[in-house]
Amino acid sequence: MNELPDLSHIEGFDWDRGNIQKNWERHKVAFYECEEVFFHEPILVPNPQHSPGENRHYAFGQTSKGRWLTISFTVRKDKIRVISARDMSRKERREYGKTEENPKF
Repeated sequence: MNELPDLSHIEGFDWDRGNIQKNWERHKVAFYECEEVFFHEPILVPNPQHSPGENRHYAFGQTSKGRWLTISFTVRKDKIRVISARDMSRKERREYGKTEENPKF
């Protein structure tokens, strides 16, 4: 089973240059925006459909400037490794309580 990670022991982020570039080119999401999401109490959801040898998860959350992002990530030792990041879809915002009238989780 793909259990949710305990992020209380996390000491930082493990960035891959290729993923940083890919997220910027495809979705205009900067690496620091991804990091911000994790400091604003994101909703975490398992993502069992990818990489059977590695537990992956989604984080649904907000940046410091109010941008709503969906982030696919894994935890390696004591670091978060972001796989991909993009703006939340309208469906995701609805599903996780994200509307302009109700901006809280």
